[in-house]
Amino acid sequence: MKKAKTILKHENEIWLDNPEIHDFPAAQDYLELLFTPANAKKIVAKLKSAKTIQKKSKDIFRASRLPLLPEENRHVKENLKKVKSSVKLSPILLVRGHPDLIIADGYHRLCCSYYLTEDLDVPCRLVSID
Repeated sequence: MKKAKTILKHENEIWLDNPEIHDFPAAQDYLELLFTPANAKKIVAKLKSAKTIQKKSKDIFRASRLPLLPEENRHVKENLKKVKSSVKLSPILLVRGHPDLIIADGYHRLCCSYYLTEDLDVPCRLVSID
């Protein structure tokens, strides 16, 4: 964890303001595993129109109950390299599930942010399924 923390410059310099266009189809693909395609499409529509907010990486992990992927994970490593190269990461897409928070897109970016610092403010879009 120590190695990754040394590449963090300024928190606000590592994130894009809005999710990238390709994040939404990726989120829909994942959500279709949990919901019907029609419901997944509705959730993604809500994510597209939601305001980007900030949440701490440690809190997102606690709410999702997902494990922290190892720093050596290929996708986590790629995101850490992006940050080191000053390439901004896309905000993550979150859905309030029952009972756990669903990371619809951005799990590897979340892991990357945690390795930078668990207190990092992570931009995200958060919607409910109701």
